[in-house]
Amino acid sequence: MNPIIQQIRQRLRLAMDGAVSASMRAKGVNYKLNFGVTLPRLKEIAADFTPDAALAQELWQQDVRELKILATMLYPKDLFTSQQAGEWVSTIRHIEIAEQFCANLMQDLPFASTCAATWIQDSTDYISITGYILYTRLFIKGINLTPTEKASFLQTTLALLRQPYSYSQQVALTALKRYGRQSREHAREVLDTFAEFRHTLPLEKQEIYNDLKFEFEYSL
Repeated sequence: MNPIIQQIRQRLRLAMDGAVSASMRAKGVNYKLNFGVTLPRLKEIAADFTPDAALAQELWQQDVRELKILATMLYPKDLFTSQQAGEWVSTIRHIEIAEQFCANLMQDLPFASTCAATWIQDSTDYISITGYILYTRLFIKGINLTPTEKASFLQTTLALLRQPYSYSQQVALTALKRYGRQSREHAREVLDTFAEFRHTLPLEKQEIYNDLKFEFEYSL
């Protein structure tokens, strides 16, 4: 085994929290190995190692919660490519990993919005979910979409929310709220796009529209 990874695993064992990992398992979050190390502690561990592409790639390939998260912290951002982003996202199987992948790595890359636009249209749930998580972070940072990107985002999300409920819809709704909160113009675009939900059955669709309307009325 890579000696650096051995060092990292030793650090993880010292920081492990069985109660946290047990709580995750009870909620259905299952990894091959989960030390239950908190995110602040993982950041401290990452700070003690030099960012390295080969190391991060090796960490990502292991089905260990903490090693995957550390991979997103230790991959040099200037070396990460859109091709690698596509390869990594295709292996994501946990929401937490998707969130850390976007927060620690993807949101700061110049091709982030292109990836998000592609991923939300993917039929694979975790890829779509990761795309919406990435969009949410980009909207928080204040990214401006081109008219084409904007139309694609809104129409793709409308098509998704027309379907029966899925977790993808939950993260998509969060992205919509963040987009709409950027400006009154964006809020109006969202409400106009989803105007059909105002009187649509089942009632869950009406709730989506009312939720968006409430969000924008009290946040802008």
